[in-house]
Amino acid sequence: MNDDVRNIVLGVIAAGVSAGLGWLARTYLWRRRLRRKQAFFGLPDNSESLLVVNREAGGPELTVKRHDVFALLELAALIKDCHANAQVVAHDATQQGFGERTEFCVGGPGSNRRMAAHLDSLLPGVRVDLEAESGPDRTSFRIGGEVYRLERGRTEYVLLARLTVSQRRYARPVFLFCGQRAINNQAATRYLARNHERLARKHGGGSFVLLLKVVNSQAYGPDVVELVADVTRVAQTPLPTPEATSGTP
Repeated sequence: MNDDVRNIVLGVIAAGVSAGLGWLARTYLWRRRLRRKQAFFGLPDNSESLLVVNREAGGPELTVKRHDVFALLELAALIKDCHANAQVVAHDATQQGFGERTEFCVGGPGSNRRMAAHLDSLLPGVRVDLEAESGPDRTSFRIGGEVYRLERGRTEYVLLARLTVSQRRYARPVFLFCGQRAINNQAATRYLARNHERLARKHGGGSFVLLLKVVNSQAYGPDVVELVADVTRVAQTPLPTPEATSGTP
């Protein structure tokens, strides 16, 4: 074998080795990224999850609002990326405990009974005004001592929460998307899809509750979302009773 042939053979071998090492490195990084994503969502390979949705007002059939359907599609893509499976369940047909399977609960407490139960038991520092018939207080959020009112189409709010009682790597969390309007639920799911890596780095496997503001949805739809505050601590602290507030003995 002369020198030219030997150099060609060595070059081919070196290129093959480099390509193999590059493929191994990319595969390792892809798998590590996947495992981190699975851990954040509590969705190991072939695991089951629930998509809990509300019913359209006025009928017994499972008729979901258009923007809530878009929210479900955003979540379904995340679940598929984790190599997991999803089951869509109506809010009043879900009868399982907290943490048995990863749960994605979409919709406000006025139309989603499951969401109302989660807010009552897991986020006692949050109140959604469902009693006001009309006006600025309808569907307003009270979080601690602050009130966040709906300005339809201009300024709207949504809570995005990840709640878990376990610190295991693949703990089964509950994700809440509680908006003042259906388009806000979609905005929250899109925010989660875009920022889950950053949220995982910041919060790890723990719980968090974020208050998001959807800006000018009548012009921008669910795309322009601002983080108002991390309200985890205050949302998990029970609100004072009226008697305590008024100082009644």
